[in-house]
Amino acid sequence: MNPPDTPMDVAPNKEQRAEMKRSTHPRPHAKAVLPAAMVTLGLVLTACGQDDPDPTAQETSAPATAKVQDPLVMTYDGGLSIIDSTTLKVVQNIPLEGFNRVNPAGNDRHVMVSTSTGFRVLDAAGAQLTKDEFTAPEPGHVVHHAGKTVLFSDGTGKVTTFDPRRLGDGLPEASNHTTQHPHHGVAIELTNGSLLVTLGTEEERTGAQILDKNRKETARNEECPGVHGEATAKDEAVLIGCENGALLYKDGEFTKVKAPDEYGRIGNQAGHEESPIVLGDYKTDPDAELERPERVSLIDTRTGDLKLVDLGTSYTFRSLGRGPHGEALVLGTDGALHVIDPERGEVTEKIKIMDKWREPLEWQQPRPTLHVRDHTAYVTDPDAKTLYAVDIESGEVKTKAQLPQTPNELTST
Repeated sequence: MNPPDTPMDVAPNKEQRAEMKRSTHPRPHAKAVLPAAMVTLGLVLTACGQDDPDPTAQETSAPATAKVQDPLVMTYDGGLSIIDSTTLKVVQNIPLEGFNRVNPAGNDRHVMVSTSTGFRVLDAAGAQLTKDEFTAPEPGHVVHHAGKTVLFSDGTGKVTTFDPRRLGDGLPEASNHTTQHPHHGVAIELTNGSLLVTLGTEEERTGAQILDKNRKETARNEECPGVHGEATAKDEAVLIGCENGALLYKDGEFTKVKAPDEYGRIGNQAGHEESPIVLGDYKTDPDAELERPERVSLIDTRTGDLKLVDLGTSYTFRSLGRGPHGEALVLGTDGALHVIDPERGEVTEKIKIMDKWREPLEWQQPRPTLHVRDHTAYVTDPDAKTLYAVDIESGEVKTKAQLPQTPNELTST
């Protein structure tokens, strides 16, 4: 089996799920050391660390006063870093034990932090982790589309939908739906209020269904073994990955997109709402301990055609992104950002950023990460503890900065 691209990607049994929960929470860290520059900003955190029996007491006991314009949020082993996206300097560290994940909340101020207990609301612009939390055993995917943010709890199958503009003064009012069986799934609310949600159990995942705004089923397709991930393209075409291609939902109907190989797994996708083409990964060895693919997939949602592009280098699930004009971007293990014209299916540029690197066997371990916002590609190099800001159109590294911690995940408001 392929290793998980995100938590629970291989639908393990209950015993395996319990072991994964233990393995994804690394040892507690000692007190974080704050950069000297933070003192000049008047940012003081109360002492916290492994001798603090209540990890939630450390986030709100000394509210931060910083105001960060367009902040980046980085995870490291033992906490979160709020980073100025222009200077790439760390404005504040927020200690937080466990293996944590971050996703945009859907507004210009907040980020959702997936912890062991649920989705925590991080006020990234205010550099403060709030007490607000959507409780969710095994929190999974966070999807923002059409003005709504949707959370999926793998442990319960609960889908929570809310308006991210309402974040900031307690938890906003939310609507909920629970799938028939808990599974590592994903959901997205469409413009007309209908809900696309995956189908599966703890043992297997099979496809997806459409529920109207009254949550009555209007469409279903179960030709998608190992369903994982989603991306939205132009004209609200939605693509979800399978172990034998993908499922395309468009104009009220599902269409199966077949892979050219019997096992052709697409588990991670990157869409652009002005492009009809979705970028995805592509793996062909179901028995590999860790497959290091060198081809990516491009699926045209207008026709359902799937095209493979050979990069000549491998990449990981944190390597995919889209540029401001719909360019398909892939961060390769050769240390370069590969720019692909999605219409032609050709690599048009290779932007060298860092030294060659190798993907670690465990998906939770740090590896270079690509995060795109507007015209800038932000790239981490964990080995060198370095963060780069790359102008996508010129190919120039605009800024780079040393980081006090080893970066893992990266996102922004």
